[in-house]
Amino acid sequence: MMKFSDINSSNHCPLEGTLGVLLRHLTFVVSLVLSFTTFAQQTPAPPQSEQVAIFGATAHIGNGEVIENCTIIFVDGKITAIGTDLMAPTIGVMINAEGKHVYPGFIAPAKSLGLVEVDAVRASKDEDEIGDFIPHVRSIIAYNSESKVVESMRPNGVLLGQATPQGGRISGTSTIVQFDAWNWEDAAVKTDDGIHLNWPALYRKGSTWLGEPNAFIPNKKYEEQVGEVKTFVENAKAYGKTASKEINLPFAAMQGLFDGSQRLYIHSNGEKEMVDAVTLAKKAGIQHIVIVGGYRAHKISDFLKEHDIPVLVSETHALPKFDDDDYDFPYKLPKLLVDAGLLVGLQNESMANFQTRNLAFYAGQVVGQGMDKETALKMLTGNTAKILGIDADYGTLEVGKSATLIISEGDALDMRTNQLSKAFIDGRDVSLETHQTELWKRYMGKYEGE
Repeated sequence: MMKFSDINSSNHCPLEGTLGVLLRHLTFVVSLVLSFTTFAQQTPAPPQSEQVAIFGATAHIGNGEVIENCTIIFVDGKITAIGTDLMAPTIGVMINAEGKHVYPGFIAPAKSLGLVEVDAVRASKDEDEIGDFIPHVRSIIAYNSESKVVESMRPNGVLLGQATPQGGRISGTSTIVQFDAWNWEDAAVKTDDGIHLNWPALYRKGSTWLGEPNAFIPNKKYEEQVGEVKTFVENAKAYGKTASKEINLPFAAMQGLFDGSQRLYIHSNGEKEMVDAVTLAKKAGIQHIVIVGGYRAHKISDFLKEHDIPVLVSETHALPKFDDDDYDFPYKLPKLLVDAGLLVGLQNESMANFQTRNLAFYAGQVVGQGMDKETALKMLTGNTAKILGIDADYGTLEVGKSATLIISEGDALDMRTNQLSKAFIDGRDVSLETHQTELWKRYMGKYEGE
């Protein structure tokens, strides 16, 4: 605590010293307020108040279908009509989208968006809690709807995401959110949709600090760690069958896995690990299972298809993990899985949150590997919505579903032409401005004036 004697240590009188300190503090506070005012998050859009009709567009439905010269009409946040032979409405907002493309809003699964602002600033990270088995920890209550990272997703068409906890063996419970909200209650689309299990790895990277080789070495504790997961899952299932009134929060949080109301997201990459994880989950009676990562999923595609296990495969803009992998293996992995008959979505679990804005371009990379463009689009929209269990309302442009969509000047999967002119979330006309576009305009004005 500052003492009066500290202020009076200079040659100035006490009043002058105190006044100077107060003025400096006041200047700092004013500067801080102005900085937040200048670069604050865009105000969330109000609810849709009148009918909107988009006409003349090429509509990419999100299920593989394309409709040329399409008209899309939505009211109260829901699509009421879509097709080529629709009578032009006489009231409401008319948007001429001739020569443009309309897509469902892209969905970013398995990311800590809204939970981490700056990786290097610990105070801005709220993605992990103490403990290894913490399914009762809910990510949604820590979700920051005013995150500038989340805001920066919208200009590239990413309008929905899965706020996912990280760390530990069972990280906690995720929630699916939309990216234009006042608070986490407004943002939530599907609350507590699933529980995330980080399956033990059969091999781990050696630690040079411990005198180990700088290479992958066997994880001698693999069986022990698997045993811990098995014991926890079995105890949670037994807890659900008891009549005890004593509440065990971790076990209680697992019950949605057994009654089918929640999904188990297994984060794993090795083929044996994925087989072990799915086998354990199936034996426990867990109904909905999703593999996240799946770097070696193509090796066990028949097994995954037999058990109807979808895969949220990692980003394509990455280097191979192993020396004997093909140099272009990450580029073509999604196509290998789709060709094997699996339900596949795209995510970027291993990359920084801000790079999630490039989700569409991961799909574009797969198109370069020979995948049909509309099939690649499904991995961002219809497929991901099915995997997350929100396909009744999101993921495709169909009558009765949410009017969550984007209008692009060109091909949304191509970083050269993906320039959005409009984005709607539940029919609300959301802002495409971010702190980045504000800075761009600010400094472009400076240099253009020179």
